[in-house]
Order: sequence, then structure tokens, then C-alpha cells
Amino acid sequence: MSPVDFRIFVEPQQGAGYSDQLAVARTAESAGYSAFFRSDHYLAMSGDGLPGPTDSWVTLAGLARETTTIRLGTMVTSATFRHPGPLAISVAQVDEMSGGRVEFGLGAGWFEAEHRAYAIPFPTLGERFDRLTEQLEIITGLWGTPAGETFDYSGTHYSVSESPGLPKPAQTPHPPIILGGMGAKRTPALTARFATEFNIPFAPLDGLIQQYARVAAAVEDAGRAKDSLTYSAAFVLCAGRDDAEIARRAAAIGREANVAEMFIHHEDVRRARPGWEPRPLDDQTASALRRPVQMMARMTLRKAPATVVLATPDGDTLATLGKGGPRVQVTGDPGELLMFAAGRDEARVDFDGPADTIAAVKNSRAGL
Repeated sequence: MSPVDFRIFVEPQQGAGYSDQLAVARTAESAGYSAFFRSDHYLAMSGDGLPGPTDSWVTLAGLARETTTIRLGTMVTSATFRHPGPLAISVAQVDEMSGGRVEFGLGAGWFEAEHRAYAIPFPTLGERFDRLTEQLEIITGLWGTPAGETFDYSGTHYSVSESPGLPKPAQTPHPPIILGGMGAKRTPALTARFATEFNIPFAPLDGLIQQYARVAAAVEDAGRAKDSLTYSAAFVLCAGRDDAEIARRAAAIGREANVAEMFIHHEDVRRARPGWEPRPLDDQTASALRRPVQMMARMTLRKAPATVVLATPDGDTLATLGKGGPRVQVTGDPGELLMFAAGRDEARVDFDGPADTIAAVKNSRAGL
């Protein structure tokens, strides 16, 4: 397994204009995140959504000219919003405008209310998947047509006649295609045919592992190596300067702030991908974990019957908690210390202190 890659994904229909998205994209770029993704929705799922929706590909075209290195994409474009020919043109143009930084997520569409709100037809689920299949066939066909030749297509919902298949994307043969979802049959099959990456949004770990297995099997059945596909997942994250700010921001989107539940531990990944081992943390990543370690430790070890010191192997103290009693030192890399504070007993840490106090410290995390 290649190193884990963290990317930014925003849902601007909930209330973010272009300037807000630009600020997030530029901040993510300067912080070293590899990609900025946005949803493709025209209606807020909650709240008033002010100032109102922004079109995903118009937005990404602007970001393409106002960023330099971060990759840009949709998670995911709704096939119900656009005809395949104009969509192929838009994506290819933004890819050229960005110097080849586009990643193209495409899905069948699901949010019926936004279709009613903006006069967009909303077919049955079966027809939406049929249209998604035809769109993928047409878009990849247009992009793959050699210069000087034409592309023709005859489907149930779309047809193409003598198209020059222009313009071409900057990336060859085309931008990475991202498909996703929890469908048990058609989703894995489409992924095996067309996708570079498969994404699961906001799913519990057991469902995620089961769907990954379905998709991997479909990829192998199609004659591809299962590792030829990137497997990714989307999770909700609230960031803040302290626990109170995190709780306030979580409440604003109808969530409870429980960092431990959002954590996927190394052992979970090892079970899903045998043979994988985490890479060592570089200094920048280790430094970035200092604050989360401190915040999590304050939440989970506040009742520990001891003075607890969380320290790295080189002696850097990340957190000291407690006001007296026996002293217990927990030593490990920052990522492992965060796992330990999150209540995961599999965290690779070492303990120094009285055995009974160490046991009490471990037990104090229970009930998070």
C-alpha cells in the first residue's frame, strides 16, 4: 500500500461563495495537501445555504487559474446536471487551464429536491445508472478519439455522430476518473471498467471494508490488478483552536464532536490491506499532530488517577495531565500517542510507571 494521502473536500452548497472556496484551496495548497475537491450540488441539505450555490466546474475553472500545484476535482459531478458532450468539453478545458491538475469524479445523482428546485429532470434510479454508464462511455470515447478522426455512439439515452472529440485534456489519456458509492453490483462493475479511484463517502468501517472487497473482486474479474485502483474514503472533520470551538462547529452541521469515533486505527487498515505498514512520520507531520494529541488527551485522560506524560522517543513531551499521584509516562510516535489517547489499545506505545497505575490509566479512557 502506498502512503496515505490526505485531501480537502468541501460542500459549498451549505454556504460558501467562490472567495471562501478560493481561500480554502489556497490554504490547503500552502499546507501541503495534495488536492482540493468540492461537491456538485445546487441545494443545501440544511440551513439557508447563503449566499447560494456555485457551479462546480465554473468554480474549478477559477481555482485552476488562482492556484499552482494543488489538484482539483469534484466529489462527485452529477450525471443528471449536464449532457456528456458539454461536460467532456468543460472538464478537458479546466484540465488545460490548470496545467493537468483535474481529477474527474462522476456519479448518478441522488438528491431529488435540488432537481425539483432548479428544473432538472430526475429519472428513476435504474435510468440514472443507465445514463451514468452512457456518459462514461461517451466522455472517455470523446477523449480517446485520435486527432483527425471522429467518434460515433448510439445509446438508449444519448447518441453522438461524427464528433471530432475535441478539446483533449492536458493529461493523457485523460484525467483520473473517480467513481464511488455503496452499490453492490453496478457500482463495482462500472468502477472496474472506468475508474482510476474508488471512493466511499461517510461510511462506517465495516461497510467500507465490505465494499472495498466487492470492488477489488470486480476489478480482478475485469482483468485488472486490484491494486491498479486507488481506494479512498471521505470523512467529516471539524477543526478548531480548542474543544469548545470544535463542539460549536460540529453542532453547526448537526454533529457531535467525538474524535475517537472518526479514527481508523493502523490495525483496522492492516486487516483490510494485509502486508501494509505505516510509514515513519516526517518532522512536519509529527509537529502537526502535537495539538490533536494534546486535545484528545485532555478529553480522554482527564480522570486518570495519576500524572500522565505523553512523550516521543526523542524526549519531546507532547502533553502532561493530572495534578499529582503516581507518574506514568507513555512513549511513542505522535501518531501512536494520538491512537492511544483515542482509546485504542493496539497503539504501539511503551509505559513507564507502577503496573497498577498503568492499568488504571488505560481504563480511564473507557466510555469515551
